[in-house]
Amino acid sequence: MALQTIKWGIMGPGWISSKFTKDLAFAEGAELVAVGGRSLEKAERFAKEYKIPRAYGSIEELAADPEVDIVYIGTLHPAHKENTLTLLRAGKAVLCEKPFTMNAAEANEMISYAKENRVFLMEAMWTRYLPPIRKVREWLAEGKIGEVRMLKADFGFNMGWAPESRLLDPALGGGALLDAGIYPVSFASMVFGTQPAKIMSSAKIGETGVDEQFSLLFEYEGGRTAALNGAVQLDMVNDAYIYGTKGHIHIPNFLFGQSASLHAANEEPESFVCDREAEGYAYEAEEAMNCLREGRMESETMTLEETLAIMTTLDTIRKQWGLKYPSDQN
Repeated sequence: MALQTIKWGIMGPGWISSKFTKDLAFAEGAELVAVGGRSLEKAERFAKEYKIPRAYGSIEELAADPEVDIVYIGTLHPAHKENTLTLLRAGKAVLCEKPFTMNAAEANEMISYAKENRVFLMEAMWTRYLPPIRKVREWLAEGKIGEVRMLKADFGFNMGWAPESRLLDPALGGGALLDAGIYPVSFASMVFGTQPAKIMSSAKIGETGVDEQFSLLFEYEGGRTAALNGAVQLDMVNDAYIYGTKGHIHIPNFLFGQSASLHAANEEPESFVCDREAEGYAYEAEEAMNCLREGRMESETMTLEETLAIMTTLDTIRKQWGLKYPSDQN
């Protein structure tokens, strides 16, 4: 039986939206019908490149398109809240790119509206839906490595020195935490199923006023810990290791999730390798579409409660550093 077709809109004709759009072709039952941007010219150029029927020069026009069922938001971080609320008010389901918002207050506003008005909303934490990461969740649920006691996860890259870049602009939520750190922090939330009881952290605040690198130590009930690192000025080995009382799991380059290996005590290692054609964004799109087909208001894999809890954790970390964004005052 053919799946019900879900019609997509894209808000923000930029780099991340390009990656999502290319992958959407691999998502069964997805049809891309419109793109919107702050500039009609950019939206039309994006529409022409990806053969999208309609282009709009504002989010209000995109929100008014009667054919659009759900919109992927790939705009800059500070625009996420207003973009999302505009679409939710128009009754459009929303898949909002990570980081969900600039802070927990913004996330709470979006989530409250979606729940009160019964409109689907989901954070686009794409890595959580990748087949190797799903396999890791299965191994953990089955107790393959016993009780999880320790996690180590890093994500860092060297963008070079470009002070005019979005990644180094505090007004745009630049810095390592929101762009790179969100991945290990969200991964820790997935592994432990809760937020840390205690957070210790250190960051290097650079010339532009954002965190260029950081180290986090999370402590959970029972002495369980997560050591997480991130950077935008350092090339790092972006692996994750989960250590339990009966073995460990290794995920090379974990946020891209091409493979995972299970090393259980007294057993031969088990490997899971994903040979997908798509980069991986198609899986989060399929999750969102399945939710819509089933009438669910959120994803069970990435609940809105967890998204809000993660944003609260990020706020706590930034408070330790004394790092504020202009949007924190709003």
